[in-house]
Amino acid sequence: MSSSVTDLAQVIQIVVAPVFMLTGIAGFLNVMSGRLGRIVDRARIMERRVSTIKNPEFLEQSENELKNIWRRIKLINRSIGLCTASALFVCAVVVFLFLGDLLLFDLSKLIVTLFVIALFLLIFALLTFLKEVQLATRTLQMGKEKIFDE
Repeated sequence: MSSSVTDLAQVIQIVVAPVFMLTGIAGFLNVMSGRLGRIVDRARIMERRVSTIKNPEFLEQSENELKNIWRRIKLINRSIGLCTASALFVCAVVVFLFLGDLLLFDLSKLIVTLFVIALFLLIFALLTFLKEVQLATRTLQMGKEKIFDE
């Protein structure tokens, strides 16, 4: 009995690292969801504005901004999807760690494969998020240049 409790305690210790990773991913998802909400709010404002603008020059600028906003929405959605997939793979790692110990199967290759996939998905999510931030920054800089040119 004490041997199985000790074994279980060791498995729980091993599982703690992926759980910390899940916590980090959850925080990142929270940040991205908040960002997505602000981008969507801005898109709604710009869509209303575009429908009322009569000046062709301002209309073109507003339509361009709206296109950039929709590009940002696509990127942040992709990043959220990749991040969520990463979290699901980490959850699978935890499940297979427990199952491997419970059923006395050697699932180490499967567990390593799932964890590496989770890391790659997280890397792609972070790169996609970086791309969205760069697009947002570039859009702001273009607006700043227009203000200071006038």
